[in-house]
Amino acid sequence: MSLLLDNQFPELPPERSVHTASFLEAVSHLPPFFDCLGSKVFSIIKSDINGNITKIRAVYVKDPGRYVTLQDILEAEREAHGAEWPKVGATLALMWLKRGLRFIQILLQSLADGDRDESNPNLIRVNVTKAYEQALKRYHGWIVQKIFNAALIAAPYRSNFLKALSKGEEVKEEDCLANVRHFLVNYTATVDAIYEMYTKLNAELDYTV
Repeated sequence: MSLLLDNQFPELPPERSVHTASFLEAVSHLPPFFDCLGSKVFSIIKSDINGNITKIRAVYVKDPGRYVTLQDILEAEREAHGAEWPKVGATLALMWLKRGLRFIQILLQSLADGDRDESNPNLIRVNVTKAYEQALKRYHGWIVQKIFNAALIAAPYRSNFLKALSKGEEVKEEDCLANVRHFLVNYTATVDAIYEMYTKLNAELDYTV
C-alpha cells in the first residue's frame, strides 16, 4: 500500500510526546489520500488539512529549538494569547487537523476490521459514513452535513479505493489490508496522543462550521 507505507509515522517515545518536525513530515504526505475517495467534496477535507499543516509549520519554523514537540507549541501559545487561546494559531489549526486525521484512522480501521454492507460488499459507503459520523459530523452545521451526505453516497468501490491506495497497482485485497494494519500502528498511536494532549491541556473546542 504505497501511499501509506511510503510515508509511515514514526514510533512514539515512551512519554508519548509527538515531535513536531517528524509529525509535519509524515502528515504532509497524507492529503493525496482524499483523492482516492473520488468525490470532489472530500477535497474540502484535503484543503483543510493542507491549510492547517501550513499554519502549524509556519509557527514551528520561527523557533524549531523551542517547538520540539506539538505540546511545546500549545503551551507557548497558551502563555502568549491568554483568553484568546485555544481558538488561535497553531493550536486551532492542530485541533482541526487531528479531526481530519481521525477520519482517515477510523475509515482505514473500519476496512481493516472487515466492516461492510453485506448487500453491497464492494462499496465502502459503510466505512466512510462511520468515519465521517465519528470524526467530523458533530463539528459541521446542517448545510455542510448535507454536502457530505451526498459525497458518502458517491463513495468509490472498495476495489477501486484499495487500488488507488496502491497507486494503481493490482494488489490482493488481503495484502492491501495487511499494509493498512501495519500503517495504523504508529498512525493511531500518534492521533490518540494528540487527542489526549488536547484533553490534558483543556484545549478542545466544540463549535460547528
